[in-house]
Amino acid sequence: MNTRKYLLPAAVAGVLAISLSACGGGGGGGTSTGGGDASLDGRGPITYVQGKDNSNVIRPTIDKWNAAHPDQKVTLKEQSDQADQQHEDLVQHFQAKSTEYDVVSVDVVWSAEFAAKGYLQPLKDKMALDTAALLPATVKAATYNSTLYAAPVSSDGGILYYRKDLVPTPPKTWDEMMGMCSVAKSNNIGCYAGQFQKYEGLTVNAAEAINTFGGKIVDDSGKATVNSAEAKTGLGKLAEAFKNGNIPAEAITFQEEQGRQAFEDGKLLFLRNWPYVYNLAKTDGSSKVKDTFGIAPLPGQSGPGASSLGGHSAAISAFSKNKATALDFLKFLTDPEQQKFFATQGSLAPVLSSLYTDPALVAKLPYLPVLLTSIQNAVPRPVTPFYPAVTKAIEDNSYAAIKGEKSVDQALTDMQAALQAAGAK
Repeated sequence: MNTRKYLLPAAVAGVLAISLSACGGGGGGGTSTGGGDASLDGRGPITYVQGKDNSNVIRPTIDKWNAAHPDQKVTLKEQSDQADQQHEDLVQHFQAKSTEYDVVSVDVVWSAEFAAKGYLQPLKDKMALDTAALLPATVKAATYNSTLYAAPVSSDGGILYYRKDLVPTPPKTWDEMMGMCSVAKSNNIGCYAGQFQKYEGLTVNAAEAINTFGGKIVDDSGKATVNSAEAKTGLGKLAEAFKNGNIPAEAITFQEEQGRQAFEDGKLLFLRNWPYVYNLAKTDGSSKVKDTFGIAPLPGQSGPGASSLGGHSAAISAFSKNKATALDFLKFLTDPEQQKFFATQGSLAPVLSSLYTDPALVAKLPYLPVLLTSIQNAVPRPVTPFYPAVTKAIEDNSYAAIKGEKSVDQALTDMQAALQAAGAK
């Protein structure tokens, strides 16, 4: 499962908090060997495919487009809310060179895989997309081999939730946060938790620790570089905190929701999670911290930490026959008014830098300034066409290191080997 990139509204957060949307749309039907050059100028009906629209933002978006483009209508193809099923559905259609999907919603960690396999239309030359107003980290996540392959539509980053009644000033560094764990102990609560169960969330948390202390899992060319002193320091911080109890023993089972519930129950001093938690912690009837928690950037080595980037992009299928219409739809999804709608109605993090300082938007979504700091310091998870095997290598070995089943040195040696075996050579 991929970690979401939603700032979820209370009504749907329980459903979506640990799910991902993904996939795209298509226009005609049947199969093809590819649209060819003529498809770049093709206009007409298209299909847009994404995961389940539980927050009901894509339907009104498509209705608005269709009202203005009666000859180029968009049809929504809604998938399940399970990321692995969405991914499988996309791959099946791509492998068949189907023209049924024109624009597909892809999780940020799928972009490189699909681009490397020739499934996506490069957004260059006459298909170029202006990215000047977009958050740089979102553009980087949609880029493979120096070519943009998707339009960022929503973003996300990790933030720190803390008990401001117990620690009025949030920690700026990891070591400072660990030093505050005595406050948790004196109040008989856990100190810090993130997502440490063996799943995609652990890849997110381990990558944040490694990147924050100067390490890299893979370099810009896709080569495995995780067996480094910097990575050892980062992963070692998590292992040490679990060993000494600053990360409570039960947190090894936490995904997003377990951590949120523990924090809302008043059982944690600090929690690393996504912004969707904010609305729930404020509004849940059972929340014991609705008036006593604050938010801050993730603590790092000497300042804000390196959040793992979340989010989704929209990409054009290489096999679409109406790519000109598809490109215009991508531009529509990143339009300022559309991005405001996604943020206010669906709690999706905007991809336009300017919206994070929009007074009206910040009044409705108070976490936006903190989230901007998070995204500005964010690092995409490994951009690689071999992501499924890469994330398994990270999860398996990070889990073993945190639990103390392997030394950090051995875990990183094994992770490096597994990454190389996966294709990150």
